[in-house]
Amino acid sequence: MEQYRVTGMSCAACSARVEKAVSKVPGVTSCSVSLLTNSMGVEGTADPQAVIQAVMAAGYGAEKKGASGNSGTQGGLSGAAAAEEMLKDRETPVLKRRLFTSLGFLLVLMYFSMGHTMWDWPIPSFLEGNHIAHGLLQMILTAIIMVINQKFFISGFRSLWHRAPNMDTLVALGSMASFVYSTYAVFAMTDAQMKGNTEQVMSLMHEFYFESAAMILTLITVGKMLEAHSKGKTTDALKSLMKLAPKTATVVQDGIEREVSVDQVRKGDIFVVRPGENIPVDGIVLEGHSAVNESALTGESIPVDKTEGDSVSAATVNQAGFIRCEATRVGEDTTLSQIIQMVSDAAATKAPIAKVADRVSGVFVPAVIVISIVTILVWLIAGESFGFALARGISVLVISCPCALGLATPVAIMVGNGMGARHGIMFKTAVSLEETGKMEIVALDKTGTITSGEPRVTDLVPADGVTEEELLSDAFALEQKSEHPLAKAILLKAQESRLPAAEVTEFQALPGNGLRAVREGHVLLGGNMKFIGSQSVIPSFVKAQAEKLAEEGKTPLCFSRDGSLLGVIAVADVIKEDSPRAVSELRNMGIHVVMLTGDNERTARAIGAQAGVDEVIAGVLPDGKESVIRKLKEKGRVAMVGDGINDAPALTRADIGIAIGAGTDIAIDAADVVLMKSRLSDVPAAIRLSRATLRNIHENLFWAFFYNVIGIPLAAGIWYPVFGWKLNPMFGAAAMSLSSFCVVTNALRLNLFQMYDSGKDRKIKTHVSSEHIAAEGMTVENKEDKNMTKTMKIEGMMCGHCEARVKKCLEALPQVAEASVSHEAGTAVVTLNGELSDDILKKTVEDQDYKVISIE
Repeated sequence: MEQYRVTGMSCAACSARVEKAVSKVPGVTSCSVSLLTNSMGVEGTADPQAVIQAVMAAGYGAEKKGASGNSGTQGGLSGAAAAEEMLKDRETPVLKRRLFTSLGFLLVLMYFSMGHTMWDWPIPSFLEGNHIAHGLLQMILTAIIMVINQKFFISGFRSLWHRAPNMDTLVALGSMASFVYSTYAVFAMTDAQMKGNTEQVMSLMHEFYFESAAMILTLITVGKMLEAHSKGKTTDALKSLMKLAPKTATVVQDGIEREVSVDQVRKGDIFVVRPGENIPVDGIVLEGHSAVNESALTGESIPVDKTEGDSVSAATVNQAGFIRCEATRVGEDTTLSQIIQMVSDAAATKAPIAKVADRVSGVFVPAVIVISIVTILVWLIAGESFGFALARGISVLVISCPCALGLATPVAIMVGNGMGARHGIMFKTAVSLEETGKMEIVALDKTGTITSGEPRVTDLVPADGVTEEELLSDAFALEQKSEHPLAKAILLKAQESRLPAAEVTEFQALPGNGLRAVREGHVLLGGNMKFIGSQSVIPSFVKAQAEKLAEEGKTPLCFSRDGSLLGVIAVADVIKEDSPRAVSELRNMGIHVVMLTGDNERTARAIGAQAGVDEVIAGVLPDGKESVIRKLKEKGRVAMVGDGINDAPALTRADIGIAIGAGTDIAIDAADVVLMKSRLSDVPAAIRLSRATLRNIHENLFWAFFYNVIGIPLAAGIWYPVFGWKLNPMFGAAAMSLSSFCVVTNALRLNLFQMYDSGKDRKIKTHVSSEHIAAEGMTVENKEDKNMTKTMKIEGMMCGHCEARVKKCLEALPQVAEASVSHEAGTAVVTLNGELSDDILKKTVEDQDYKVISIE
């Protein structure tokens, strides 16, 4: 997406006009204009110059983000700097100067026009009784105020010339009509005085609307300034992110430390960071260890320990030790720059609900002008004076506010986006922010999403006469030379227990069985129950305990010393601490929670029960996740949460894809929402924030429509014959100014929203049936049941990782549709979609160092 800064827009009609003009440019596939940030996002192959020309032809100015020259941004700016330049508040200072200057002349005008006339305040003697001089003075003061606020007239009449009237057109027409009619009254009064018609002179004195013309302009400027200031507040979260970007880095060149601009750091450069300093770019720690505060990116205040090999991100703070790092991502590739780009792109996109306001805004201003003319004609026909009729027409013009309609959606989207960014929840587009709260089904990938994705020791079951420390010590000595994934869990547990590393000799990995080594003259063995059972006696209570652990989805590993059983250590991919609470919150929102996994059914059901999900779909292949999502979408709106490369197709297929931030770049690219903290509790928080933002948009749109529905009839004088109500144009202008201010202020209330508070959650009305989805889920799992199946008996599989290895090699064969592997049963049930000999199946498995006993 190419981004542009657009100048000269004042209301929703302007943004609709620009969008319409750019959409017609050849090569433009989509265009979205944000009145809030005065920005435009354009997708397609169109030449940027052609896009800029289209905007200029529509009567506005445009420049490409980061353009050089006199266009407003300096060439060569980094991504964060260019975005910061785009969001810089240029309006408020200019409006403030205009307002104070206008107020100075307006106070003088009001003194003469109302102070003297109504309350008989003193005026210079040469003006006493000189009504013509009095009228001319008011005309001159009003003309000065009109010149000060000439932008309304230039923009308004230019838009009218381009047949795209906007809010400025209404203000310009209302103010100009007041001024022209009042000027006519001055010259008519001069003529009457020359003819000696005193009664007509006094009558025409009451036909002056100079103060209305000046007050309209000044009050609209007040509203514009308040609106600009509030709009600036809505982008505070994005601006604060940009301010985090470090300006310098300490780079090591030829053994010498040099402080350089962060823009000069290149990939592969070595840089150092001392305690208290910001990390300048993304990198990998080469030397040293420290605690790094990553709250700027993730919202998590607890510092994260970093040591050699760990990654660090730009804008995070090194709190403790000295670290030496290698730059891996610089410039616009850093995590911070990508976050800024995500939030910026989201601001430049348009939510579907905004299109309602856009359609109304497109015809709103012309309709108001027509209503104003009809109002004047009706009152003239009704026998009222031209001054009365004109006042009603002017009131209609100045009370109507397309601006409130145009701002209703984008201000709420920007504040909601900023709130999410501050808490590590990134919505890529306005559409994703609006749609996330409408989800009816949430599908969760198990590994890395519900679980930590890394095996951990969960249970220690020592044999009689053996302590837990003794069991863990021997297991640690045996496993420290193993490369098996489960070995890491035992090593980590031993390190946490601060056990000393003991040396072993004669280490052997026995394929399909386990490990063997000698420690201080004692033979140590480790492996599955079957292998250890063949080497030593396993008591029945240990077997029962091991079977119970296996039913809970854990992998029991047995260890023996000199033929005597030491005990069992259970290892599992444990669920994250916040997963059960997050699932519970999703269910309380009325959302059906499904867990997808490639694990066997027993393991999957055990994890699903711990997490508390509504439904478990086990044995799902990587490409099968996408087909399951497709089936689920038939029952309701689906959000898919995942972190791996194999989740990318499912994330894309889902209505909303949510990527865990610690996952792969491919998953993050495929997703609509990115969770920087890798915490499942951010999923209900994201849904909660989306619902609150949508609710805020509805409130804003209601206010904008309600205000105009009530205000325009009142301004037109509909209630005058019944109640005697009529609206002075000055009060109409004040109401117009306040309407936009109220909409923006209401959006800012979102900053107070507690997105992690589940106390006010409401269940959505849904037609989703748990049983029906389960049936469909089983259909997806068993869609190949009618094909030919073969059952292989395999020896040597010890754990879930062995299962995955056998499953992967079998499913790599073109004729294999699916392979269901169980290391507990020692079987692989192979579903075939074509002819395949037993010899090929056997060779495929035995090439992975497992033994095939039989094939049936």
